[in-house]
Amino acid sequence: MTGRDPLDPAEVMMANDLASAALGMEVIELSAGHAVVRMAITAAMVNGHDIAHGGYLFLLADTAFACACNSGRSTTVAAGADIDFLAPARLGDVLEATADERVAFGRSGITDVTVRRLEDGVVMAEFRGRSRQLRAPSA
Repeated sequence: MTGRDPLDPAEVMMANDLASAALGMEVIELSAGHAVVRMAITAAMVNGHDIAHGGYLFLLADTAFACACNSGRSTTVAAGADIDFLAPARLGDVLEATADERVAFGRSGITDVTVRRLEDGVVMAEFRGRSRQLRAPSA
């Protein structure tokens, strides 16, 4: 996607995120409190039940959460997160995680992420993340 600020904290974070890059994640949309991240399910992500391991869906949702929380802000980290798996993802599925901040209060926030299969829009998982902005280092 063009037109994004390469100095945005979320862009800088993603440029250094080797885990997300190794999984082929791509940031599609990014703005303060909002992000869309896409990932294809590869053979290495499929478990013994012939479905995507839930950890990969969590990681995709967590990455979208991190992008939404860090865009245009000081460093923000996860304080906790929960996920509900609703449908199995399979080899070749392209998943898209859409993160939207629901509320920010002080240095804390809550962001919801919906993971959908791109092909048909089926919701695969719902994730809720709780975030905390770190204090700026003193000079």
